[in-house]
Amino acid sequence: MGVVDHFSDYFDCSHGSSKLKKRRQLQTVEVKVRIDCEGCERKVKRAVEGMKGVKQVDVERKANKVTVVGYVEPSKVVSRIAHRTGKKAEIWPYVPYDVVAHPYAPGVYDRKAPAGYVRRADDPQVSQIARASSFEVRYTTAFSDENTQACAIM
Repeated sequence: MGVVDHFSDYFDCSHGSSKLKKRRQLQTVEVKVRIDCEGCERKVKRAVEGMKGVKQVDVERKANKVTVVGYVEPSKVVSRIAHRTGKKAEIWPYVPYDVVAHPYAPGVYDRKAPAGYVRRADDPQVSQIARASSFEVRYTTAFSDENTQACAIM
């Protein structure tokens, strides 16, 4: 077997030239695009449906939102919509109202957001503003019902 192994190493073409493709994950991509009429809706839907790997496309005209389900990359979906339609497209920047701790903090609350949504606060400066300071925490916990030892007046 030693001679056969030796010759198979010389004639093996699979280890150097094979390119293993990474299998893409099935994911849901949400994109914000300004959609005014049925024509715009149709144009955006056709632009995305032609992509390789797309399984389903949902367009919500009132929310200006396009949801794409498939084996696609979010950046490619955004660039395809922007290129084919000529419209400004971005990854959906909003999260449901219930997810955010302080939905009315500056930088989180957005008047242009659809009903029930606020802007995503991934930026550290925005999330820092949304957090209560130690000064506020000290006074709110001093007069809480759970901390009976904190105040002698109660």
